[in-house]
Formats: sequence, C-alpha cells, structure tokens
Amino acid sequence: MEERWNYKKAGVDIDLGDKLIQDIKDLVSHTYRPEVISGVGGFSGVFRLGEKWKEPCLVAGSDGVGTKLKIAIDLDKHDTVGIDLVAMCVNDVLCAGAEPIFFLDYLACGKLEAEKFKSIISGIVRGCEEAGCALLGGETAEMPDFYKEGDYDLAGFAVGVVEKDALIDGGKIRKGDVLLGLASSGLHSNGYSLVRKVLQSRGINLSDQINGKILGEELLRPTRIYVRSVLPLFREVEVKGVSHITGGGMIENIPRILLPHLGVKIYKSKIEIPWVFSYIQGLGNIEEEEMWRVFNLGIGLALIVSREEADKASHILEKEGEKVNVIGEVIEGGRKVLLVE
Repeated sequence: MEERWNYKKAGVDIDLGDKLIQDIKDLVSHTYRPEVISGVGGFSGVFRLGEKWKEPCLVAGSDGVGTKLKIAIDLDKHDTVGIDLVAMCVNDVLCAGAEPIFFLDYLACGKLEAEKFKSIISGIVRGCEEAGCALLGGETAEMPDFYKEGDYDLAGFAVGVVEKDALIDGGKIRKGDVLLGLASSGLHSNGYSLVRKVLQSRGINLSDQINGKILGEELLRPTRIYVRSVLPLFREVEVKGVSHITGGGMIENIPRILLPHLGVKIYKSKIEIPWVFSYIQGLGNIEEEEMWRVFNLGIGLALIVSREEADKASHILEKEGEKVNVIGEVIEGGRKVLLVE
C-alpha cells in the first residue's frame, strides 16, 4: 500500500503552532498600548498614531541576536534572548530620537517545541514591556531539515515615531561637544562568534565559575534597553547624536553619526570595562585594537551633547537609573576615533 503523507508527518505541526499562538495571546496583550487596534492572531497588526504627533516620522529598525543564541541553546535557557532581540532593535530606533511604538518578531526553527517557544516569547514580551512598545505581531516558521535539531534563529523589527523637528541625525554636532557613555551590562549581543571560538580553543565550559560567577549566565546577561531612561532626556536637553554601540564597537559605530570633517577623542581611563571583556581578551590573547573594534567594552549607548549641557544631561540620566560618564569629546578628524589614556 502506498504510504500516505501529511504536513505533520513531514515535520510541520500546524495544530501545535495554532495552539501556541492562542496560548501566548494573553501574555502578549500585556504589551499593548492604547493605540493598538489589532494585534497577534490576524494577518497583520494595526496601530493608530492618533493626534499625539503633529508631524510624525516613522523610524524602523531590524536586527537579530546572532550566535549568542548558541549559548542559549547549549545551556537550554531561552528566556533572555527575546530581551536581546527587542533591545537590539529599539535601541537602534532610539538613536534617531524616536519612541519605539511597536515590535514584530520572526522565529524560525526545525521543529517547534512548546516550552522553548513560550520561553522565547516570554523574553520578547519582557523586552517590549521594558521598552514601552507593543508586540504587534510576528511569524513562526517551522522548517524541518533546514535547521539542526534544537537550533533556531530570531529576527526582530521595531517601529518608532518622532516629530520631524525632533529627529536626531548628527547634523548639529560641533567640535568641542561632549560624548556621554551609558554603561552596558556586559557583552550585550555582539562578538559571540569570537567569544565561542576562544572558549572552545581553551576547553572552557559554560558551567565553569569565573570570578564567582557561572560563565554561561554571564554570557547570557541581556542587552540593556535604554528607552525609558533616554526619552526623558530628549525632552530636557538637546541631544545632538546617539550611537548604539553594537558590532564594531565604538570605533565603527560612533563615526556613523558624525559629519565628514569631525572625529571623536575617547578617554579610555573614563570607561569602566566589565571583567568579562578582560577575561575573554586574556584567554584568547586578543589585541587591544581588536577588542575595541569588536566589543562595546562597557559602553552600550553613546550620546553627544554640548559641553554646557553635559552636567544637566548626566544628572537626568543618573536620576533615571543610568550609570553615565563623560568619556570623550568631538574633535576635527574625518570621522576618526582617537583612543587616548
């Protein structure tokens, strides 16, 4: 008798996917803002801008979590990478001066696992709640034979809104302006391909204790979300430039907001570098220049303000719970970053 096939036998469980969407609807609804008209479950999410904004500009950003996911998979701990996913997107949108208003996610896997799915989504929900944006929808793709057993990938998409006259594009940055650095929580979501290779080459296990901490837990520490602390600053101080310090570190990311004739001087002594960076550098015998080009080295977000407003900006940020330091200044220099002691 000829074998009968169906989608489930081929590796895609439609019923499970539908059930999981229904299961998370209540959880996701906790992220909804008053402007949400329809969210998870339909073909698209609907968000009404309303009269809050006079000349609204939509700002969109997309990102993923990268090979940090391999750490989560190896540890079978999936409740924090969703926070990373949201953070990587909303922090980018924030750089334009925009308030993130909604988020969408894409989860792809070889086989849908209920508990793992719920754990990942719970992290995304937490990230959206922290950023004050609605989880408006998403997509789950079950693709047998495309991913190895247990593997998955995440992508995120954030949309923010800002008044046209409040857009931050770096055009007002001038020589002598001050660079403020907001502390990162650690590695955030960059450099993990290098980190993993270094650990593998030295035979280091994720369960090892380093400096009294379990290494795997330190590597999964979520990317910080700066939205709630920085938005109040925008209302009180003229912020001329914002740079999210991701892959490429300060060397690559800060020049992206500078006019062609400007550069920045960064005072390394003003930056408190978390121990995990020094540990990885020593373990892998990584050159200092490479460290500055790959990792955030303790600064997750950099802001440029006038020297006259630096103290006021620092006070506001500290009041909002940020650890902030003046880490440099704007100089002449063709978008170069000069590192000095």
